[in-house]
Amino acid sequence: MDDRSGALIRTSPHAVSDRNQEACNRSGNPVRKVTVTGTAEVCYPADRATLRVSVGSSKDSVDLATSSVSRRVEYILQTLRQHDVSSQDTTMRKLLHREENFYQMDAEIAVTFSDFEKMEQINSVLLEKLDKSVSIGVPQFFHSAERLSQLREHACVSAVESAQQKARKVSQLLGQTLGPPQLVREEETKEWRTEEEDGGQGAAAASRLPNVPKITASARVSVCFSLRDGSRKKL
Repeated sequence: MDDRSGALIRTSPHAVSDRNQEACNRSGNPVRKVTVTGTAEVCYPADRATLRVSVGSSKDSVDLATSSVSRRVEYILQTLRQHDVSSQDTTMRKLLHREENFYQMDAEIAVTFSDFEKMEQINSVLLEKLDKSVSIGVPQFFHSAERLSQLREHACVSAVESAQQKARKVSQLLGQTLGPPQLVREEETKEWRTEEEDGGQGAAAASRLPNVPKITASARVSVCFSLRDGSRKKL
């Protein structure tokens, strides 16, 4: 089943024996019911990436070392502003220390992106303009807290939908009409991280492009539905 968000969903509902008779029939009256389980797996790719840009300078005076680094840092920050990168997504660290007869000044700017295409554009601009005077690390991809919350919710809802579809088919087979749910219980949830190679191992070896990791969430729910006699029709 495809989802508009682009997530991959695999469902596998199974009818099970009635284990919730007391919960489904709290009134004590005989009620026809069916209990089914539904399972679903939802896979989301990472929606964030951190890019680290480093510059350094070794000079025989503090002023020369700091000014050399400051000029490049200012160009990096200007490039980020030109690409509409918020200052809230940028952090910077600086360190000045001495090595024998020289002063070493180092600066690192870490930028968090949600737009990976923009990240690639900035990476290219900095490498072209600053060349060997800048060092850019490999992007570190991760899932934001909001993305993980959406993933877990999506898996649970999809499992419930899967159970409902199965219950409707079972009720039709038995000549009954599916009633409202009496009990919904989340039985099991799992999550695991994968870093798939789209083109296989050979393509991965030939490409230096970092893989965007994915997290898969699975959910299994048990749902008890009431049944109504399908032969009862309004005149």
